[in-house]
Amino acid sequence: MEITEKIKYVGVNDNDLDLFEGQYAVPNGMAYNSYVILDEKIAVLDTVDKKFGEEWLDNVQKVLGEKQPDYLIVQHMEPDHSANIVAFSQKYPSARIVASAKAFVMMKNYFGTDFLEKQVVVTEGSTLALGTRTLRFFTAPMVHWPEVIVTYDDKDKVLFSADGFGKFGAIGTKEDWACEARRYYFGIVGKYGAQVQALLKKLASLEISVICPLHGPILNENLAYYLDLYNTWSSYAVESDGVFIAYTSVYGNTKKAVELLAEALRENGCAKVTVTDLAREDMAEAVEDAFRYGKIVLATTTYNGEIFPFMHTFIHALKERNFQNRTVAFIENGSWAPMATKVMQGLLEGCKNLQYAQTAVKILSSVSQENYQQIQALAKELVE
Repeated sequence: MEITEKIKYVGVNDNDLDLFEGQYAVPNGMAYNSYVILDEKIAVLDTVDKKFGEEWLDNVQKVLGEKQPDYLIVQHMEPDHSANIVAFSQKYPSARIVASAKAFVMMKNYFGTDFLEKQVVVTEGSTLALGTRTLRFFTAPMVHWPEVIVTYDDKDKVLFSADGFGKFGAIGTKEDWACEARRYYFGIVGKYGAQVQALLKKLASLEISVICPLHGPILNENLAYYLDLYNTWSSYAVESDGVFIAYTSVYGNTKKAVELLAEALRENGCAKVTVTDLAREDMAEAVEDAFRYGKIVLATTTYNGEIFPFMHTFIHALKERNFQNRTVAFIENGSWAPMATKVMQGLLEGCKNLQYAQTAVKILSSVSQENYQQIQALAKELVE
């Protein structure tokens, strides 16, 4: 794949992967991206996952031919991008390694060597001249590891964005970018919104024509759309109007209340209502939707004096990712000692700028006539 005349794609697709990082379902696989810049000096950007080492080195060789690379730029040390540094160094012993100081410490931890004799340590604003172009480096600590750098090619106006602007799915997958990029962002990077905002500010003055992430497709058109989404996500702003309902139900009564609420919301003019059964549907999808919409309803049962485990896990995932700036409503169910609302609200303590709905829905085993009225009132409150 040609990014520009002098920038080539040498990454790989993993079409057999079922769980990324051991937890995120990837029905369309995963891409591990790597790039080669051909100039008077040649730079390779990042390696790929260990099991694709030979395929990746063959891809690099096909682009280089008889030429030798001068640099391997390591933007991110997570193993799906760094696993083949040693293999590359053995095949191309004259190539120097460009990375942050923290990345070289990690190399020592991973490989038993920090390649001292080959090190080119870069910091904020460092540059690397390749000939007709100069690469400029920006530090991106905690986006989403501390050693991360991103790289800008001033000739072709290409931003190599490390894990930023990545998505689930192999290259060539026919699917909406935003859906899987949003799930990727909030699952993996979402905790570090402030750090993403800091990086976006650093990049704001650059003229960018192409974004080359380490996962997912190369972005070369309508870049304002992607940049705007990243700004929305990293500032924890509301992306879409609507209400997201996340629930667990043991015997179907809480589910019935949720279905009644969803119907009432639509009848009151709510444009978008999304409902997720946390026990049966992808937790990462639920986290994504919680950050997408401005209003969320949490519905669950009291369980062992606490709340049902899937809801506990879900709320923990939200808080871990700095859930904020949302309206939250509760539906609780308990046969003799309802505690769910109190527990859920307690779990959300510390989350910034949460507004709680005034209408309470407390179910005592099954949905009563009073509950019907409460659900109607809650729907009106959320729509208004």
